[in-house]
Amino acid sequence: MGRHSLLIVDDEKEILRSLTLTFENDYEVFTACSGIEALELLDHHNDIALVIADQRMPQMTGVEFLEKAIQINPHMIRIILTGYTDTSALIQAVNKGHIYQYVTKPWERHELKIIVKRALESYELVMKNQQLVKELQIANERLKNENIFLKNEMMKDLQVAEIIGKSEAMQQVIKVINKVVNNSVSVLLTGETGTGKTLLARYIHYQGPRKDRLFIEQNCGTIPEMLLESELFGHKKGAFTGAINNQKGLFEIAEGGTILLDEISEMSPELQVKLLQVLQEGWYRRVGESEYRQANVRIITATNKDLYDEVQKGRFRADLYYRVNVFPIHIPPLRERIDDILLLAEFFLNKYSHKFNRDITGFNEEVLQMLYYYDYPGNVRELENLIERGIILSSGTQIEAGEWFPMSINQLKKLSVLERLEQNEIKRLLEIHKGNLGLVAKEMGISRTTLWRRLKDYCL
Repeated sequence: MGRHSLLIVDDEKEILRSLTLTFENDYEVFTACSGIEALELLDHHNDIALVIADQRMPQMTGVEFLEKAIQINPHMIRIILTGYTDTSALIQAVNKGHIYQYVTKPWERHELKIIVKRALESYELVMKNQQLVKELQIANERLKNENIFLKNEMMKDLQVAEIIGKSEAMQQVIKVINKVVNNSVSVLLTGETGTGKTLLARYIHYQGPRKDRLFIEQNCGTIPEMLLESELFGHKKGAFTGAINNQKGLFEIAEGGTILLDEISEMSPELQVKLLQVLQEGWYRRVGESEYRQANVRIITATNKDLYDEVQKGRFRADLYYRVNVFPIHIPPLRERIDDILLLAEFFLNKYSHKFNRDITGFNEEVLQMLYYYDYPGNVRELENLIERGIILSSGTQIEAGEWFPMSINQLKKLSVLERLEQNEIKRLLEIHKGNLGLVAKEMGISRTTLWRRLKDYCL
């Protein structure tokens, strides 16, 4: 371990000089004339391996000094010198000062050198064990993190067949995605909640050259800023309260793989700056460290908000927007993918029938109509939840109408008729007023905002 440092503490200068001459050829020797001076020295030299202190000193005894020294350097070997055969003082030294050995005055020079040599061998063993324990903890933490993610990957059981969609809108999305899977360009997935942004991000990862490495998803809106920064970039021991060990971040764990930053619009402005640095320069720092680390990951971002609108409102950095928006892909809501509803419903039926070991072969006619007429505000995720609930509550070989569905067939048909009437009326007024939305809204008795939403919902 190299040349060790010793600290000798005694109020008698002759003893300091004598001990310095004894050890200076083999070790780096520091001296102090009092416990107070020695404590100040320990504050500036945290690599001192062994201390020899006199018990009887003014202001602070050797035991008192060693007791305080433990708080500064708990692994340092402690030896105490005493010229008295005071049994109680020696017991106190052992109990409070946690000394390695006491040496009575006068001592034999050669014997003292042997004591120090053996003490430092013990110190080296302790420090090596500490290092091994630390390395084992780091390795175990890495394996734990990687095993958690690998387990999640296996449980999610991604299959290419899950990217279901025969509708023109979904076919166009898949066509665009297939153009980007084989490179690491930044992809921004947009769409309403539940449209399948995470699933498509996984599809991009597993169809690309990084498929043999980890895919990790992190929602930016679910944890506080400080914890999110630590989660993404890792932290150094002592960087903040509770940081008891060095911790890898997701960028380090996902080395060579892909990270999906979901709900990117919820990231704080301060953290946006740090993500921008990763995208621009490929470097990041752990919290509390000055050393930069290289990031070798593909970054996919996702949001259910209009990110450009967030930029205009000053809630999202324009420079970061242009970095993440290199390849934007919008996923349409399920109400605009009517041709996909039954395909998805049959897929979920098969998935959960196997999961719950149920022999359910399909839907009755009423349920098929209900599935077709419903507008799915929760999109594909809501459809999946409905089918799962329907299987649990059904008793026969087909799923029948019941409380598992949020609306009855009559309510759905009535709502559908009203929607079609409203669509036709909007089309008629648009033609009459030559596309003037203000006049159309006024004649219908609704606001321009409501009219704009109707146009979007009806794809007009």
